[in-house]
Amino acid sequence: MEKGLHVNVSEIWWCNLNASPGIPLYMSGVAAGFPSPAEDLIDKRLDLNELMIKHPSATFLVRVEGTSMIDAGIHPGDILVVDRSLDAYNNCIAIVALDGEFTVKRIRKRKGRCYLVPENPDLEPIEISGDMTVEVWGVVTYVIHKV
Repeated sequence: MEKGLHVNVSEIWWCNLNASPGIPLYMSGVAAGFPSPAEDLIDKRLDLNELMIKHPSATFLVRVEGTSMIDAGIHPGDILVVDRSLDAYNNCIAIVALDGEFTVKRIRKRKGRCYLVPENPDLEPIEISGDMTVEVWGVVTYVIHKV
């Protein structure tokens, strides 16, 4: 596979559900004028693990490099939440080991053929052929993106 046709996975982490004490979830809007005391408005604590991770023992996080998925909202440095317990399906975004290299792509099936499709108009889809070694590692369920 040519360099630049894929988004590299630079780091992989398994999820630790015991690490998150939760983040305060405020139920009111944020004032753009004079601030008001907000402590009384906390509804509960939001645990991001509870929100984003349905299958903890099968979920891992990866940091991505590259721009092949930029039009899907996946940017360099983003962290993806990936669930290995989900079966890949047509049009899902997945982490795939392709000939020994990790990549993140949209899986697309057309006319009995399977493709790994980048979300960048400058790049071409990769058609999966019999001489390739392909393993889907998991389906991307969330993108953590710094604004």
